[in-house]
Amino acid sequence: MRAIQAVRAGGSDVLKLIDLPDPAPSAGEVLVRSAAAGINFIDTYRRGGVYPMPFPHIPGDEGAGVVTAVGDGVTDLVVGDKVAWADAPGSYAELVRVKAERALRVPEDVALDVAAALPLQGLTAHYLVASTYPVQPGDWILVHAGAGGVGLLLTQLATARGARVITTVSTQDKEALSRAAGAAEVIRYDLLKDLTAELPGLVREIAGGGVTVVYDGVGRSTFDASLASLRRRGLMVLFGASSGPVPPFDIQRLNSGGSLFLTRPTLGHHIATSEELRWRADELFAAVLDGTLDVRIGNRFPLAEARAAHDALEGRATTGKVILEMS
Repeated sequence: MRAIQAVRAGGSDVLKLIDLPDPAPSAGEVLVRSAAAGINFIDTYRRGGVYPMPFPHIPGDEGAGVVTAVGDGVTDLVVGDKVAWADAPGSYAELVRVKAERALRVPEDVALDVAAALPLQGLTAHYLVASTYPVQPGDWILVHAGAGGVGLLLTQLATARGARVITTVSTQDKEALSRAAGAAEVIRYDLLKDLTAELPGLVREIAGGGVTVVYDGVGRSTFDASLASLRRRGLMVLFGASSGPVPPFDIQRLNSGGSLFLTRPTLGHHIATSEELRWRADELFAAVLDGTLDVRIGNRFPLAEARAAHDALEGRATTGKVILEMS
């Protein structure tokens, strides 16, 4: 099989296309011929050595394809089944071993490229609006990076729950995408001279005193503005750090800001059991099928161009989901 290997920690130039022997599924696993793999920021962090990883390694955790072999003990999946996954290491490859209990059945009417694009960002958006803060009708919420993969899905899911969503974006094209996803108001932070000073006032003017919850996957560059955009007893949800980690801060700021709440959730704690994983995935696929959720694949790259895909993601030159296609 062909695969992408990160040969050492470093920039995108460490990603190499290689040939490897075809793997075989172990007990409790299925072997899947992948149609596409999802690309995520965590892949770049691992490639760059930000998160400890063995080298060389095959990046990626996410994808979708068709089962070609089943390991011992697997009884609920058979050859030919369409599946997707969110946590199968080594997904930048034509063949991927997936734990059967973590494989997500893909409905017949959902295309495999869409199924590959949905798991990580879709599951993240789902736990944010369904569990971290269960969004209610009439809530005003703020979503940063509204035209990104999570941002577009999060906006749609929150709007379907009756919320009014304010998003931030960096270009006119991204504004159009965010509005199409259902954003009630879009703020162009590229037009602001000082995001921290100006954004909270704009948000408070729109939302009448501030938002109930901020979903912030950007981190360092937006954190202060996010806190200042909350209404009294509002919730700050910091679920990512695409601009860098937030430095330590004085917890007393939560008091002075209006008895605010702050949480730093992560996806793994919200799909820890197969039951919870499949509940979330089933709701997402149902939303795709009924038209509530549109999964935008903004950029497609062939497997051999993984380096260019990482460059595009890290250069903020993407919208929606970025995927690697195997053929």
